Amino acid sequence: MALSNSQYDKIIRSYEDRQTKNRHILEERTNHVYQAVDGYRALCESIASISVSQGKKLLEGDENALRDLKETLERLSDMKKQLLLNAGFPKDYLSPIYDCPDCKDTGYIDGQKCHCFKQAVIDLLYEQSGIRDMLEQENFSSLSYDYFSGEDLTYFQRNVATCKEFVKTFHTDYHNLFFYGTVGTGKSFLSGCIAKELIEEGCSVIYFSAAGLFETLSRNMYDYKNKEEFENLHEGLHGSDLLIIDDLGTEYMNNATASVFFSLLNERHLNRKATIISTNLFLEDMQIRYSERVFSRIMSNYTICKFTGPDIRHLKKSFK
Repeated sequence: MALSNSQYDKIIRSYEDRQTKNRHILEERTNHVYQAVDGYRALCESIASISVSQGKKLLEGDENALRDLKETLERLSDMKKQLLLNAGFPKDYLSPIYDCPDCKDTGYIDGQKCHCFKQAVIDLLYEQSGIRDMLEQENFSSLSYDYFSGEDLTYFQRNVATCKEFVKTFHTDYHNLFFYGTVGTGKSFLSGCIAKELIEEGCSVIYFSAAGLFETLSRNMYDYKNKEEFENLHEGLHGSDLLIIDDLGTEYMNNATASVFFSLLNERHLNRKATIISTNLFLEDMQIRYSERVFSRIMSNYTICKFTGPDIRHLKKSFK
C-alpha cells in the first residue's frame, strides 16, 4: 500500500520530533557535564581548535596532518571518556541519542525503510482505522465455533473460509464482502478479523458504523469551513485499501446522503478498492430500504455471506 501524502508527512514529522527531543536531551546532558566535570569543556574546546589547526596543515600540503589528527582525536576522546567515568557518568553519556539506533531516527537504512518506519506505518494505520481496541479482542486467534451448531455452524464455517481467502488474495484479487443476518452472529467480529490481518500487512483500513458514516457525510456536505478535515475524510473513505461499514440500516438517511453513499460505493468499485458492509437487515428489507441502484451495486459486486444462529454477545454475558 502506498501511503497518502498526509500519512507520510505525519510519520516524517514524528521522526523530526524524535530528533528534536533527543537533541535537547543531549544539550541538557552536555551543559550538566560542563558544569559538573572539571576540564571537560576545555578538552572539547581544544579538540575543536586542534581540528582547525590540523586542517590548515592538510591544506598546506602536510601529508602527515590527517594521520596526526586522527591519533590526537582518538587520544583526546579517550581522555574525555575517562573524565566522564571518573565523575560517575557512563563513558557514552554524551554520545548521540536515538530512539532507533539502526537508522539513527531517519526512518531509512541504505535507502530502504527501517523496521521502525514499517512499525510506525502499522501504528498509524491502527490509529486511523478507529478500531484499535476492538481488534485486540476480535481477531482470528480468538475465533471460536463453540456457539454454533447444525446449519448455523455450516454458514459460519463457510463465512470464515471466505474471509480468510479474502485476506489471502487481497493484494492480487479485487473483492467486496456483504455480511447479512441476525444480530450477534459474528458479522462485526469477522470484519475485525480481516481488518487486523490487513493492517498488520500495512494496508489502510477505515471503519465506520453506518450511523456514524451517514452523520459524518451529512455534516461535511454543508461544512465548507474545515477544508482540511473534509479532504482527509474524502481521502480515507475513497482511498483506503479497505472500508468497513458496520450495521447498515441503523443510519438516518435522506436523498442527499443516499446519493453520496451510492457515489462512494461506485467510486470505490471503479478504483477497485475493497469494501465490507454488514447489516442485520435481510435482503428483502435491503431492497425496500435502499434505492435499486444501491441494492444492485451490492448484489452484483459483493460476495454475499449469510449469518444465522444465536446472539453470541448475549450468550457470552449469560456465561459470565
